[in-house]
Amino acid sequence: MTHIEHSADVSPSASIGTQSSIWHLAQVREGAVLGENCNIGRGAYIGPEVVLGNNCKVQNYALVYEPAVLADGVFIGPAAVLTNDLFPRAINPDGTRKGNDDWEAVAVTIGQGASIGARAVCIAPVSIGAWAMVAAGAVVNRDVPAHALVAGVPARQIGWVGTAGHRLEYREDAWYCPVTSERYELGHPASTAAL
Repeated sequence: MTHIEHSADVSPSASIGTQSSIWHLAQVREGAVLGENCNIGRGAYIGPEVVLGNNCKVQNYALVYEPAVLADGVFIGPAAVLTNDLFPRAINPDGTRKGNDDWEAVAVTIGQGASIGARAVCIAPVSIGAWAMVAAGAVVNRDVPAHALVAGVPARQIGWVGTAGHRLEYREDAWYCPVTSERYELGHPASTAAL
């Protein structure tokens, strides 16, 4: 059963999957699509036409601007921001206020199982690969490969992570998860500085 708090602002044209929860003061805009079993935290914002897959978690006060697309199992940390404007301005060169037709929205796309840490900012257009992890406070201004661990301002790759979210360890000829013992073929350790 879907749960929507009374103080949440959910557009009638939004599609909310079963077993999803939308908490206090959250806003889900027109045409947004939330998959099954999603959790939208207090004060979070989901823009028009944004698409979330199943089992996504958007933490308190995170801002997901259109036309973002999140695959299944994506985690967006508290107060993280997914932007959508390459050239943000309140006014046009002639001093008139910008309207909806005065700019072109660009997307942040996030692959399955990826995590965006608290207060991180993803500057569109950018793609975050499946199972990647963006550290808290990072500013992502270029694409992030699948399973990459990125941190800093601007974000740089500092390692690899597995599906369990733990940093992978390099042994002999491959990467291994210290928790699940899964083996990953992701390149030599020196390649982690490439991003």
